[in-house]
Amino acid sequence: MALNSLASRPSSLLSRKFKNSNANNDSTFSHPIKSISFLNPIPLFSNLSFKNASQVSSSVTVKASSASSSPPTTIDQELRIKTVPTQPFEGQKTGTSGLRKKVKVFMQENYLANWIQALFDSLPPEDYKNGVLILGGDGRYFNREAAQIIIKIAAGNGVGQVLVGMDGIMSTPAVSAMIRKRKANGGFIMSASHNPGGPDYDWGIKFNYSSGQPAPESITDKIYGNTLSISEIKMGDIPDVDLSRLGRVDYGAFSVEVVDPVADYLELMENVFDFSLIRSLLSRSDFRFIFDAMHAVTGAYAKPIFVDKLGASPDSISNGVPLEDFGHGHPDPNLTYAKDLVDVLYGENGPDFGAASDGDGDRNMILGRAFFVTPSDSVAIIAANAQETIPYFKTGPKGLARSMPTSGALDRVAEKLNLPFYEVPTGWKFFGNLMDEGKLSICGEESFGTGSDHIREKDGIWAVLAWLSIIAYRNKDKKPGEKLISVSDVVNEHWATYGRNFFSRYDYEECESEGANKMIEYLRDLVSKSKAGDKYGSYTLHFADDFTYTDPVDGSVVSKQGVRFVFTDGSRIIFRLSGTGSAGATVRVYIEQFEPDASKHNVDAQTALKPLIDLALSTSKLKEFTGREQPTVIT
Repeated sequence: MALNSLASRPSSLLSRKFKNSNANNDSTFSHPIKSISFLNPIPLFSNLSFKNASQVSSSVTVKASSASSSPPTTIDQELRIKTVPTQPFEGQKTGTSGLRKKVKVFMQENYLANWIQALFDSLPPEDYKNGVLILGGDGRYFNREAAQIIIKIAAGNGVGQVLVGMDGIMSTPAVSAMIRKRKANGGFIMSASHNPGGPDYDWGIKFNYSSGQPAPESITDKIYGNTLSISEIKMGDIPDVDLSRLGRVDYGAFSVEVVDPVADYLELMENVFDFSLIRSLLSRSDFRFIFDAMHAVTGAYAKPIFVDKLGASPDSISNGVPLEDFGHGHPDPNLTYAKDLVDVLYGENGPDFGAASDGDGDRNMILGRAFFVTPSDSVAIIAANAQETIPYFKTGPKGLARSMPTSGALDRVAEKLNLPFYEVPTGWKFFGNLMDEGKLSICGEESFGTGSDHIREKDGIWAVLAWLSIIAYRNKDKKPGEKLISVSDVVNEHWATYGRNFFSRYDYEECESEGANKMIEYLRDLVSKSKAGDKYGSYTLHFADDFTYTDPVDGSVVSKQGVRFVFTDGSRIIFRLSGTGSAGATVRVYIEQFEPDASKHNVDAQTALKPLIDLALSTSKLKEFTGREQPTVIT
């Protein structure tokens, strides 16, 4: 079988060492997470010392979802507030999803504290005074120290309670789920998502609002404005909170509860999916499954969900121990940074189904045996099969949406199913208003993010469970020994019905900002002079623009969201600067071409797209502006 857009990967690209599943996922890690002390910097879970599973179980004394079962330790004194003088730092403007910088930048005195205080200064008091906030993160280096800073500033600004994941651990989807279940006022997520972690790498922080969605630009713009003039920080004068054990501690009117980061999210997944259906697939002797947690936060969720609840083999979880530096890896689930998982699936007699998730658990990669499912195809296939295979969608999706650079595969599903469809800028926050208004159920981004309105974030494990539901449903009547319907079968059948949108993305990471910005300005100037009918090689221009979005719910407008050239045959080339990096500029180039002819669907994507790729590189003068010969990542 063709590699299905598994492009030639430059040998210089970072490769992660694929570790033996058994070594990373011993039975000592069990749900719910118990009183484990994470005192050493690395690894987070290396100090587990229970001898067997029964010993773990015997240590259960509380469940995170029941605050009443965690008796508070009351501090017999009023909460004292202290004011800490400070000065502004430059460059604290949030990107697509929060503020991301190198760890050493955040470790400067008051750097993080300034941004947190600026956030409280930007919110209406009724949005947090005496309210409840959630705090979690992906387990990366500096999270534990950051958690203490955030808790103290929350106390100093009049927050009533902070619910924090044990040892600061909680995936981004789980934070969103807990905000919604606990009816919290919002939550902080300590993560730089798919960026590397460790003392020399990246750290990040973002705030999600009361429906669990990332804060809108109206708030993040205010935060940035306040960081430019901040002069003092309000902090509760309290000791560091012991995050290593479940329970609650009170300081006057302020309390902190350390909660199980898995329980609420697991309960939600059981309500969304038919776990018995998925279990019928994962327990089959003729079906092999592997999930790579990339030593990131989903390592805390994989065993409780896939093994304990769904019956997968314990050795199906790879790299399942969260580490502060992600095992010296790059926790981005794509063909380059999850190369070892890809090699397993493309190896001799590879597993039937493989998946990976990223640093904070909101991204995903789906693989079949010798088959890669592009994120653009993935969301379209989930949407096309959702009503039949996922109980949450038993009455059908309300609407579908994708980010602008994502391929048009989802558009074709929306048209066939007669569903409302929306095209939004890159950034999950743009889906939130549509979901809250009841206009949107399933959405996705080509950057390996897929999700639905069960929460207000993209959700890596949700996407894996959705795919397992589809495969399980298609095989529910297969007897042992009968050939199973595979991931590639499902994708090829989808293409036969809807056509194939060949799609690829070229990432040029950590380019010099000056050259990257000059390239985008050059393209904007080119767009301003372009007109329908212009010839670009063998392609005829339909239109060119710099994408502007008007929110259909609140009327807000965002502009300069990506330069796109759309041709009369539906082909597109798009150029963006990413807002998720911590240094320099990441240039993303997106290339897409629709092919209705089923006889051409199994052509390698890089072959099918080569004329457009060449056109994109020559039109943008990318090499001239950035000096880059090769992309860092091809997907």
